[in-house]
Amino acid sequence: MKRFLMSFTFAVNGIRAAFISQRNVRIHSAATLLAVAAGFFFTISATEWCQVILAVGLVWAAELFNTSVEGLVDLLEPGKRHLAGRIKDIAAGGVLMAALCAAAVGALVFLKYLMV
Repeated sequence: MKRFLMSFTFAVNGIRAAFISQRNVRIHSAATLLAVAAGFFFTISATEWCQVILAVGLVWAAELFNTSVEGLVDLLEPGKRHLAGRIKDIAAGGVLMAALCAAAVGALVFLKYLMV
């Protein structure tokens, strides 16, 4: 059980390290706070909360995976190489896709409240 609980500590440490070292993680944090604040302000429904939470979680997971991929590529290939750059670009593309999907969810959830 102790090992299981320690795995949560390691995961939180990883999120903290990404927050400290990655500008985009801090941007995602601001977007998350904005989405949560808007949810409370507009008193969105439980279904809408689920949509927002899933969208935010998708972006966070994508960004953390991207950060891991970039770190691993830099560790394995410290010099500039075309393939290394391409791998990092593809991982960043995954984050962009997640963020665009989250923005679409945000628009679908919040636009009706803003149009009133």
